[in-house]
Amino acid sequence: MRPAVLVTRATFPDIADRLREHFDVSDNTADTVWSPTELIAHLQGKLGVMSTGSERIDANLLDACPQLKAVCNVGVGYNNVDVAACTARGVLVTNTPDVLTETTADLGFALMMATARRLSESERFLRRGEWIKTGIHNQLVGGDVHGATLGILGMGRIGQAIARRGALGFGMRVIYHNRSQLAPTLEAESRARWVDKATLLSESDHLVLVLPYSPASHHAIGATDLAQMKPTATLTNIARGGIVDDAALTAALRAGTIAAAGLDVYENEPKLNPALLELPNVVLTPHIGSASVHTRRAMAALTVDNLIAALGKGPKAGRPPTPVNLEVLRGQTT
Repeated sequence: MRPAVLVTRATFPDIADRLREHFDVSDNTADTVWSPTELIAHLQGKLGVMSTGSERIDANLLDACPQLKAVCNVGVGYNNVDVAACTARGVLVTNTPDVLTETTADLGFALMMATARRLSESERFLRRGEWIKTGIHNQLVGGDVHGATLGILGMGRIGQAIARRGALGFGMRVIYHNRSQLAPTLEAESRARWVDKATLLSESDHLVLVLPYSPASHHAIGATDLAQMKPTATLTNIARGGIVDDAALTAALRAGTIAAAGLDVYENEPKLNPALLELPNVVLTPHIGSASVHTRRAMAALTVDNLIAALGKGPKAGRPPTPVNLEVLRGQTT
């Protein structure tokens, strides 16, 4: 019998069909979100899984599915996967970096601009029929983007792409904070300058968060951090939910500690703090950073390439393009 794999969410049929050349494929064409118990049931007998951020791959699941050999995640982030637990059990983990960089940077910059210029609030105002045609000098005024100071927390590929858009397209002064400073050549390409976190918070007119989620970055932006920002500043989060303390952010938006926020990710998503829905000075999108047809197809295709190779099939057998835990490939698991 051919090895069996699971595709946990609906994807592009022509791309999923490439898996059928090598495996018996079970797929979730109904695109329902499975409970942990349901996911374990569907994974029985499967050697590999094409997963998304909707599924938690943890030690409990791995112990219940001991035959699992590869977890291939659709997305650059993989905080839904316990990589250490996978590594300890010899389970290979892969992700999809690079292919979504520019599209996600587009969304981040668009969300930041919408937040600065109060676009969502303005549209609601217009749809309610409240537009005063003669105009008022302070009616729905926002903050300028051109020439402003763009702050970036987390300076990986997406952060650098946002920096280039700000510096080259809008003449922004770009500052960033990262665990380590970029190489001089990358700083020059990004037109960005490293600063400490306190300086980043106090000097940014528009702060964009692009750092990966980990226990160390949980609530990297909380009440104390928000209090260090300008009252005219905006905050945009396209990274991961949990990096921002959403309750503290809600309080800061209500109090005028900062001017506005743009959020594509949330703690406990798809649920979100209901208070965010009541605030006029927040722009909300449903985790659509990579949501263009071209990019989502590229992510699915790369995941399929990873899964085929991870399970020893195809021209790159044993050499998946984008592994996360290389030690599994090297046979260095404990």
